[in-house]
Amino acid sequence: MTNNHLIALTGGVGSGKSRILELLAREYKADVIQTDLVARGLQEPGNYGFHALVQYFGQEIVGGDGYLRKDRLSAMVFGDKGDRERINRLIHPLVWEQVNRWAAESDSSLMVVESAVLPENPGDFFDEVWYVYTLKECRIRRLMESRGYSREQCLRMMGGQASEEEFRRWATHIIDNNGSMEDVRTQVEAILRPLTGETS
Repeated sequence: MTNNHLIALTGGVGSGKSRILELLAREYKADVIQTDLVARGLQEPGNYGFHALVQYFGQEIVGGDGYLRKDRLSAMVFGDKGDRERINRLIHPLVWEQVNRWAAESDSSLMVVESAVLPENPGDFFDEVWYVYTLKECRIRRLMESRGYSREQCLRMMGGQASEEEFRRWATHIIDNNGSMEDVRTQVEAILRPLTGETS
């Protein structure tokens, strides 16, 4: 399918995936795709995701500016399991179609796709799956500090995502992100050493 080494970087909200993405892009020249940004683009007016959601849920999810109402979508995703599953069924195939296309077009030897939700059989798509593990209380603190969420909002969002057991079941490698950036860098170096050909 592609000539690059394709890594899925996954983990729950607030786990700190973004700083690992930055490290991989900066120090390993990895091409990076964030599926939430892909999904956001697909939901812009005129795009396939926008039409699919409006056709299914109706015009009430569209604001006066012609864009999807983020407050309504967020409440649906993190508040109602049925709505979340319907949205996922509509948007996720479009997201992964786009990711697959970009991966095929990339000339980078290393591509990293960050997503809290992976395809049903991630091993059929990715060479490796990295799970970013961060303690629950640390994730809550980060979200409250960086995004201004309440503790209740954090817990509701976490409850709408895969469990730690599910993330671990998918994982080829687990990155402990509870310590310093240097700790993370050491773990990443060890994982990528066979790929880069570097010796310790």
